[in-house]
This record gives sequence, structure tokens and C-alpha cells, in this order.
Amino acid sequence: MNNPSREVIKTILEEAERIAIVGLSDNPERTSYQIAEALLRDGYDIIPVNPHIDEVFGIKAVDKLTDIDGKIDIVNVFRRHEFVKEVAEQTILTNANVFWTQLGLWHEEAGQLVKEAGKTVIMDRCIKVEHALLIK
Repeated sequence: MNNPSREVIKTILEEAERIAIVGLSDNPERTSYQIAEALLRDGYDIIPVNPHIDEVFGIKAVDKLTDIDGKIDIVNVFRRHEFVKEVAEQTILTNANVFWTQLGLWHEEAGQLVKEAGKTVIMDRCIKVEHALLIK
């Protein structure tokens, strides 16, 4: 499985408004926190998805993707490899258009499931880095 072209990724980032961040931590030392903070600064609405926190950045967290009301443009995944397929299966049940795993995270089976459901899959790419390269 290959990632979309940089042109397609740029369009996704330009058109996206709401990003669900699965595994978002409320610890400022964690990468997920830092990337979510940057996404907020860049004007995106974020939805923290983590059953172990109440809120982050003053935004109430949800336990799982299917608890989200309204539109989801991108599901950005910060979970260990063994949980990625479960997140993919939840993504399929939502109206999200894009399933995006962070740098260093690749799961062929999960990606194939999401792709077969008609959604775009981006893996092993940092959304913050892509945004910096393509949008700013």
C-alpha cells in the first residue's frame, strides 16, 4: 500500500476542519499533545479520543471514535501497532474521510480495511510535518 501523493495530502490538509486524535495525551511532554497543540494553532478543531483523560486544551475527550457527534475529516492515530486495527475498524463506522497514522506507525491490514471502506489512508507520516511542508 502506498500513501497518496503530496498534492493529494496537501488538498486533504487544506480542506480538513476537524481532526479526531486517537490516543491524544494530556501530558505536554508527549508527542500527541505537541502535535495537537500545533494543529489547534493552525486553525483545526480537534477531538481528543482517549478513555483515560477527561479533557485536553479545555476540550472534552471522548472514549472512542464512534462517540463523536458531527463530521470528522481526519482520524489521526497515536496508538501502538497492536491497537491500530481496532482504530481502523472504528474509523470505518464513522463519517471520517481520512485514516492517518503517525510517523513510525504502519499497519498494512488496518490500512487495507479502511481503504476497502472507501476512505483515504495515510501511514507513517507526521501530520504536523506534512502541514509545515505543504501548507505554510
